[in-house]
Amino acid sequence: MVASIAVLGLIAWPVMSYYEIPPFTDKGKPVSFGSVPNGGGQAGGTGGEQPANSKVSMPTGPAADFKIASTLGNGTHVGVVSYDGQKSGFKGKVWVWAPKEYEDPKFAKSGFPVLIALPGGPGFPANYWMDDSLKLESSISKWYSEGKSKPFLLAMPVLNPKPDDGGLYWDGSDIPGQPKMGTWLTEDVPDLMKQNFRTIKSRDGWAFMGSSSGGFSGLKAVLKHPDKFKAVIASGPDIVPDSPLWKGHEQEKNENNPELLAKAMIAANKPGQDVYLAFQYGTKEKSVIPKVDQFIRTYGNKGPIHTRLQVIQGGEHNAKTYVEGMGEGSIQWISEQMEGPVPAS
Repeated sequence: MVASIAVLGLIAWPVMSYYEIPPFTDKGKPVSFGSVPNGGGQAGGTGGEQPANSKVSMPTGPAADFKIASTLGNGTHVGVVSYDGQKSGFKGKVWVWAPKEYEDPKFAKSGFPVLIALPGGPGFPANYWMDDSLKLESSISKWYSEGKSKPFLLAMPVLNPKPDDGGLYWDGSDIPGQPKMGTWLTEDVPDLMKQNFRTIKSRDGWAFMGSSSGGFSGLKAVLKHPDKFKAVIASGPDIVPDSPLWKGHEQEKNENNPELLAKAMIAANKPGQDVYLAFQYGTKEKSVIPKVDQFIRTYGNKGPIHTRLQVIQGGEHNAKTYVEGMGEGSIQWISEQMEGPVPAS
C-alpha cells in the first residue's frame, strides 16, 4: 500500500506541477538572478567591481522584486515584476529570463547581451514570449549550444498600457497625451535590466525582436536610437505608424516613422551607428510581404543601414513561424554583430 502511494505520488508530482497546483509548483516564489545591490550606485553584482574601461556594466540595483512566472526544463526561471518606469511614468509588467550560462562561474565577470522581445496583438496584460511553449527561451539555449547565438538575457515587457478595446494601440511610441510607451521600451526596460543583471555598456549588447506591431516597435526603436541599440529582428512588422491615436499629431507621427528615420540615418551616415535590421516573414503573409520588400529595396544596405531577409517557407503571421525563422538564420546574423560574455582565462 505504501509503495503504491509512493508510485502515485511520483506520477502526480509532474502533473500537479504542470497545472501549477500548490505545493507542486514554485510559481510566485521570489527569484533573483545573482547578487544585486539593494540601494543605488555602481557597486556589487556577482562579479564584483570592474575597471573603469571594462565593457561590463555590473548590476546597479535596486534589486527588483521578481517572482517566478515559470520554470523551464533546464531549471532556469522566467521572473516577473511590476516595474515603475521612472522616465516614462508608466508602471507595467516585465518578464525576464537568463540563460543557465549567466550563473556559470567562468562568466561571473562578464556582461551579457540583452534582447528586448516584444509581442504582437494586444501586448497587454501579458507578453506571449514569456511562455516557453513558443520555445523562445529554450531555443536561445539550443542555438547558443550550436554556436548560432549569443546567450541573450531576455526582457519581455508589456507593449501597450491597456487592452486594445476599440482597436487602440500605441505604436511603441510617445503619442502626445498618452502613456509614454516609447520611453517605457527604450529607457525604463533597459534600466530594469541594468539594475538587475550584468550587461554590456555599449550599444553592442542591446537589441530588439518583435512580431507584428512588436516588430514595428522594435524596428522603430533601433532606427530612432542607434546610439543605444544595434540590431533588431522584425518579424511580420508594420512599416509605418498607423495608430488612430496619432490623429492631430502629424509631426510626432513622422518622428516615429521607420521610413523617414531610415532616410535621415542614410543622409547623416554617422560613424559608429550602423544598425542591423533582420526582417522575417512567412510566405503566406500576403499583406506584409510587399511592404517589407519595398522598405528593403529603398533603404536596405545603404549607408549605416544593413538588412537581411529571412523568408520562412509556408510560414504564417504568428510567433511559432518567427521562432522557426530565427533558427534558420536571423538570430545568428544579429549575434555576429553583437558582443557576448567572455569566459575568464
